[in-house]
Order: sequence, then structure tokens, then C-alpha cells
Amino acid sequence: MTRKIAYIVLDGAPDGMNAPRRVLSEAYKPNIDLIASQSYCGLVYTVGRGVAPESDAATMSLLGYDPHKYYTGRGPLEALGAGLMLKNEYEVALRSNFATINPRTLEIIDRRVGRNLSSKEAHELAGSIDGLELDEGAGYAKFKATIGHRGVLIVGHKKNKLSAMITNTDPAYGRKGLISIALEKFDAKLKLAEPMYDSIEAKLTAELVNEFTMKAIEILDSHPVNEARVSKGLLPANAVLSRDAGDHVPPMPPIKGLTGLKWGAIVEMPVERGIARAAGIGIIPVEVEGKNKRDLLKEEAELLINGLEKFDAVYVHLKGPDEPGHDGDFDAKKKAIELIDECFFARVRDYLLNENMSVIITSDHSTPWYLKAHSDDPVPLSILVPGKTGDNLVRFDEAECSKGSIGIIEGGYKIIPTALELLAR
Repeated sequence: MTRKIAYIVLDGAPDGMNAPRRVLSEAYKPNIDLIASQSYCGLVYTVGRGVAPESDAATMSLLGYDPHKYYTGRGPLEALGAGLMLKNEYEVALRSNFATINPRTLEIIDRRVGRNLSSKEAHELAGSIDGLELDEGAGYAKFKATIGHRGVLIVGHKKNKLSAMITNTDPAYGRKGLISIALEKFDAKLKLAEPMYDSIEAKLTAELVNEFTMKAIEILDSHPVNEARVSKGLLPANAVLSRDAGDHVPPMPPIKGLTGLKWGAIVEMPVERGIARAAGIGIIPVEVEGKNKRDLLKEEAELLINGLEKFDAVYVHLKGPDEPGHDGDFDAKKKAIELIDECFFARVRDYLLNENMSVIITSDHSTPWYLKAHSDDPVPLSILVPGKTGDNLVRFDEAECSKGSIGIIEGGYKIIPTALELLAR
């Protein structure tokens, strides 16, 4: 059995079988298709049927951990990825976005500030709202900007315990227990957090988040960074939307104990770093800031090759298709996938297609361009087993992979065991 696995995830690449046009079917991606043509294929519900997952629960599942068992909210994972630690029971972490709103009506103009907020601007804005006193000094807020419009909010209390069981202020996401669900339709207005259960801890946590949210709007709306952005015709980052509260990092058993393999990870976002750290996966550092996508993909290709010399298996989470999917831009999403094929897969194809290498290709979720949101569609999966011919399918897409011998997998956490079983045959 081979001891080398390249596990490559294309973020948000599929559109689902109901899409009027499917990017994976139309994109020119000869290198991905060549690997898939020699692989065993199927479809995967990464979190579960009827669940349009966020990347965090989906990524956790893809790495072998059932999110219904281990997931504790995205906030703690974002915090861990950003180098922040929670004080048990007295702090709650939330994933946050800088956003543009009408401060009088709370109507949301853009949930991501036009996707052009620089990290430098974000860090300046974060400094003005980090350390805010709440609940007349008995509570507090910590806020850290991460990449672009993204950030992490921690609310805490000096006297009373808190609870993660609160609703989101970001209306684009709902909660089913602790699992976050992307909503296809929502009222584009900032929502106040509410307790999901009738408890003192949840009520207090919601109050702290709401107090922070309103104080942040007041501070950010007149911040010099935003005044400068408005003068340039750019949207101001004058609000913080928060979601996916959690009060502790999930107790995930080390992945080496589950798989017998030493794992590394090439991941760009804090939440993915947090999941990797929680699973005992070695982080292969990649710097995103200041690089165009073409150069970044080429660098990630070299990191994969080098990483497989050190680790038994390497997980690579490639960004690109998800954002144009959210924007409803079919052509941009198609180009994003073609760029991944040209700049990443073309550089690693020959290395991967050898007798000592197994290759897993899949996605964390579908982001159909016609829906502009994540969907609950199953994602395509291909597993290359060295020395085996696979299913001899034409290309990597939803329709072709649905014909594969793997069939439909219920839960992304079954992918690695499926791959190890195929390798053991």
C-alpha cells in the first residue's frame, strides 16, 4: 500500500446537477480531467443531505471528522487559526466580516465591503474596536482582523459564564444547532443576536454581541480609513457581521491515530489552519498577501511536491471558484478553475501520476453561480489508486462522477477511509 496521498480540494467548484450550465463541465482543465480519468469516482454529501455547508464544517468532515459529532462552531476554529485562545466558559468566539451597511436602517449594502478591503485597512479598523468595554465594564470584546474583510470576534465576561447558543447577526447564515447553514434567500439587514435557548448564559452572550455590534457601527462609520475609502468612491467598512459562535475548540483526536499517516496541510484561511491544528496536522506555511492568484497557485504546487517528501499525506485547499460563484459570475468561476488547472495541476501532474502516489480530488461544497450561495448538492470525488485503471470516465464533473463505481458517499468524513480501503485492495 502506498504511503503518499495528495488530497486536493477545489473550494466551491461544483454547481450541482440542477444548474442550467455547470462550470466543471465547460472549463478547459486537461490536467484535472486526466487524473480523474484514471481514478475511481463518485459523489459526496460533505456534511449531509439537505445541508448547504460552510467551508469549516465541510473541511472538518473532509479530513475525517464527522461535524455532527465534533463541530463546536466556526468561531473557535477561526480564533485558533488566528492565534487566539479562548478562556473556557467565560468567552465565546465568532467568525466576523467587515461589511457595508446603512447605519440608520441597518440595511446591508455589501456583506464583504466589495471584496476590496485591504488587510492593512482592516487591521487599522480592528484596532479601533478591539478591547471595547461591554456591560458597563463587566464584559469586553476582542477583535482581530485576519485576511481582507475577515476577522474574529471574542466576547467575554469577567463574572458570568457565556453560551455559544445564539443566533447570527449575519443574516446570510442560519444555525441548525451548532452547524451553520448558508441560506439561499435572506433579508439583507443586520440582525440582532438572540438566545437559541432560554438560559441566562445565552441571553447575556447575545446582549454582549449586540452591544459590541452597535458600538462598532458608531466607531467605524466615522473612522478615517472609511472616510478615505468613501473619498475614493469605495464602500466603507462600517459594520461587523458575526456568526457561528462557539465556546471551545473541538476535541478532535489526532489524525495520525485515525489514519496511520503523518499529515501536512497547505491552507490559506485562518479557519482551515485552525481545523488543521486541532487535528494535529502540520501546517505548511503559505503567504497569501501581496500575491496574484497565478503566482500563489504555482507556489502551492511546489509546496505540495516538497511537502510530500516530508509527510505521508498532504491536504491542499485551493481557493478561487467560490467567490465568483457567490457573485453569480459563471465566466469568472470558469476562469478560476482553468487557472487552477494551468498553474497548479500542470506543475504537479507528472509528479502525482506515478506508482507511489494516490490522489484525491473533491470540493468542500457546491457554490452554484445561478444561486450565488452554497447549496446542498453533492460534490464530485475522484480517487486515484496507483496501478489501477479506475472507472475510465471522461472528466471531473458532477455528471461524469455520478457514473463512478464509488457511488454516493453520505458524509465527507468517509472519504479518507474509502481511499485507504481502495489502496489496500
